[in-house]
Amino acid sequence: MLKHWPPLNALRGFEAAARLGSFHRAAEELHLSQSAISQQIRGLEDSLEQPLFFRQGRSVTLTDAGIDLLETTQSLLRQLASGIRRLDQYRKPNQLIVNTSPAFARHWLVPRLGDFRRHHPQVDLWLLTSEEAPDMTAQTLDISIRDDLQAQAHCEHRVLLQDRLYPACHPSVLALPAAERSTLHGEREMDWSQWQVQGGADVGQQREGLNFSEPGQLLDAACQGLGIALVSELLAAPARAQGLLQPLDEAYVRGPRWSWLLHEDSARDPLVMRFCGWLLAELAIG
Repeated sequence: MLKHWPPLNALRGFEAAARLGSFHRAAEELHLSQSAISQQIRGLEDSLEQPLFFRQGRSVTLTDAGIDLLETTQSLLRQLASGIRRLDQYRKPNQLIVNTSPAFARHWLVPRLGDFRRHHPQVDLWLLTSEEAPDMTAQTLDISIRDDLQAQAHCEHRVLLQDRLYPACHPSVLALPAAERSTLHGEREMDWSQWQVQGGADVGQQREGLNFSEPGQLLDAACQGLGIALVSELLAAPARAQGLLQPLDEAYVRGPRWSWLLHEDSARDPLVMRFCGWLLAELAIG
């Protein structure tokens, strides 16, 4: 038996660094400084009285002892995550925890929650937004709805719809000469390179302009008349219906795939089933 058990934070830091092969990337994942990760691992190695990594510049590789400890640590963290999920039975009755991206929450889901609430007033819904897709085994979530999801263990992964993108702007911008229109740039599918690669026509987009890392902010900027943008048909539908956006071209290009991850522990929960049924109806999916 060890005289002193290693701190959990040190084991989490070790697992991330070993899995990613980098102290820097482990620090980014855990929202810590690289020096903090280095200190945690040095403390762990001092506690165990043997090295766990070979340091080679910025990259690191595991020693034999490190390989052995990684298997043990990952097993421990999985068991801990599973045990935490079992605590769900003690949470508030009728609670439903939904994860999504800030853009989907702001531009699609939140405007419709009043309707869900009217039909299901007994559901105590908690909306948790995150920039990155969640780890459903490590977080207490019932369902995640996003455009960046991949299959995960112990979850049902269902593709809900294939989005489309088109160029649009506020009517006030449309009235300007093309040379005077600013161009709004996004990341991932919202980047103008997607429009060009898939054969979209030249609508006056420029390489310079305003740049946004979050799709919801990009859509807000377009609605406020800051320039032309490549927007999601799904997320932009309310703004277009309100006259805040007008298309620059009638063509569309392929956008992201929206899907859900439904945890197996929640799949038969009546509250979750009601939310899923409501969601599919709102998305017009049979």
